[in-house]
Amino acid sequence: MAKQVSKDMLISELLEVDPGIVPILMAAGMGCIGCPSAQGESLEEAAAVHGIDGEALVARINEYLTLKG
Repeated sequence: MAKQVSKDMLISELLEVDPGIVPILMAAGMGCIGCPSAQGESLEEAAAVHGIDGEALVARINEYLTLKG
C-alpha cells in the first residue's frame, strides 16, 4: 500500500515520503519549498499562506503516491 500524506504533515516530512511531491507543490504555487522556514510549516499552513486549497492539494499528492505505488 502506498504511503499517504495529510495536511498536518510538515513540508520536510512530505519530502521524505517522496521527492516527487516537489513538482506538485511547485505547480500549485509553492515556489519556496527549499526555504528553511518552509520546512517547518505544515502542508495546511503553507497552503493557507499561498491561498491554495489544502484539501485539494492533499488529494492530488495522495493520488500521485497511489499511482506511483
